[in-house]
Amino acid sequence: MVFSSLVFLFAFLPLAITSYYLFRNRTYRNAVLLVFSLLFYSWGEPRFIVLILLASLAAYLGGLLLDHFARRQKPGLKKLIFVVTVVLLTSNLLVFKYLNFFSDNLNLLFPGALSLPRLVLPIGISFYTFQILSYVIDLYRGEIKVQKNYFYLTLYVSFFPQLIAGPIVRYQTIEDEILHRQESFEGVVKGVKRFLTGLAKKVLIANNTALIAEIIYKGDPAVYGTLFYWVAALSYALQIYFDFSGYSDMAIGLGQMFGFHFLENFNYPYTALSVTDFWRRWHISLSTWFRDYIYIPLGGNRVKRSRWIFNLLVVWALTGFWHGAQWNFLLWGLYYGVILLLEKLVLDKFLQKLPKLLRWCYAMFVVLIGWVIFNLTDPGQMGYALKMMFSFTPTQFPELLMADTSLVKGLLYLPLGLVFSFPIFRRLKAPESTLGLALENAVYLGILAACIVFIVSATYNPFIYFRF
Repeated sequence: MVFSSLVFLFAFLPLAITSYYLFRNRTYRNAVLLVFSLLFYSWGEPRFIVLILLASLAAYLGGLLLDHFARRQKPGLKKLIFVVTVVLLTSNLLVFKYLNFFSDNLNLLFPGALSLPRLVLPIGISFYTFQILSYVIDLYRGEIKVQKNYFYLTLYVSFFPQLIAGPIVRYQTIEDEILHRQESFEGVVKGVKRFLTGLAKKVLIANNTALIAEIIYKGDPAVYGTLFYWVAALSYALQIYFDFSGYSDMAIGLGQMFGFHFLENFNYPYTALSVTDFWRRWHISLSTWFRDYIYIPLGGNRVKRSRWIFNLLVVWALTGFWHGAQWNFLLWGLYYGVILLLEKLVLDKFLQKLPKLLRWCYAMFVVLIGWVIFNLTDPGQMGYALKMMFSFTPTQFPELLMADTSLVKGLLYLPLGLVFSFPIFRRLKAPESTLGLALENAVYLGILAACIVFIVSATYNPFIYFRF
C-alpha cells in the first residue's frame, strides 16, 4: 500500500484516524496504531510481518538484558549482549538484501560455486533495521531508557507513517511521545496540510518528471543527443527529490495527525553551494545516522589524516551500499566520498572565493552526474549515458517529437519541478483572517482534487525508496 493510492486515502487513513480518536485512553490509542501499522505493512506481503516482529523481539529482549547488566554493573556481559543483538539485527538485513548479490558475484568468478534460492527483499527492511539499531545503540550508550513494553517498541519500529521509506526516526525522538504526546485539532489540521503538500510533490511533479528519464534512457541515443541526456539527468534529479521528500512530508504530516513529531528529512538540497552542503540537506536522517553511529565511532576527523580518509570512504561506501545490492550504488557512494575528500582537502578554500552562482553550478553538476550513476544499475547503460552527456551529439528534434508523445507531457512539468525545488514559497503565508484561512483551505482542497484526478488517470505511481 502506498500513501498516494485511493485505497490509502479513502479507506485505510480515514479508518485509522476514526478508530484512533474513538478512544481517549493512551493504551487503546497505541493499540489502534499498532494494529493499523501491522495491517499496512502486511498489505502486500503478509509473510514478512514475521520478520519485523522477530526483529522487534530481538531488540526488546536485548534491551532488557542491556538494562539488566548495566544496573548490575557488569560491562562485559552488557557488551556481549550488545554485540549479539547487533549481529542478529544486521544479519537479517544482510541475508535478505545482500546474500543473493554476493552469491551471484561469487558464481561469476567460480561458476556453480554457490546455488541459493532467490530471496525477495522485504519492503522497508533497511529503514526499520536502522531504526531498531539506533534504539539498541542508544540504549547501550545510556542515552535512552529501556522500553519494557514489547508492543510499544514494536509500535516504534512498525509505525506506518515512516515504516516503508523513512525518515529514519530514532527512538529518542519519540521516546516520550509514545505515552505522553498531546494530540490537538490544530495538530491534525497541520498534519493534513503537510500530508497534502507531500502528496502533491509525489503525484503532480515526481510521477510526471519521471516519464522524461524513463523515455530517454529506453530510446535511441542518436535521437535525443547530448542535450536530452542532460535533461534526463535533471528530470531524474527532480523525480527522486519530489518522490522522496514528498514521502517524508506525508510521513511527517501523518505523524502530526496522531501527535508525533518527526524531524525534518530535507532542506532544499538543490540550493546547496557545495557537495558538503548538499549532504547536510539531503536525506538528513540517513546522513546523520551514519555520522553518529559509524563515522564518529570510527574516530571521525579526530584522527591522523590517513585514518580520517579511510573513515570517510568507509562511511560513503556503506551509504551507497545501503541503498541496494548493486555495484552502481557502491560506485555512487565512493564517488561522493572522493568528492567530499577533495572538497575538504583542496576545493573548499577555492570555492569560498567564487560567486555563489558558480558554487551552485559546481554543486549541481556533481549532483547530476551522481544521479546518473545512482539511477542506472546496468554498467554499460550508465557508461553510455555519461559518454552521451559529454559527446556533444546533436538532438534530432523532429524524430524526438515523433518517438514518444509522452515525453512532451513530462517536459511540461520540468519548470514546475525547478520552481518548487527552491524555497520561493516557503515564506508566503495566508493572511491571518477568516478570508485568508478560507483561501488557504481552498488551495489545499484544490491540491487534493488535482492529486485524485492524477491518481485515477495515471498508471505510474511507485515510490523510488521502497526498494531500499
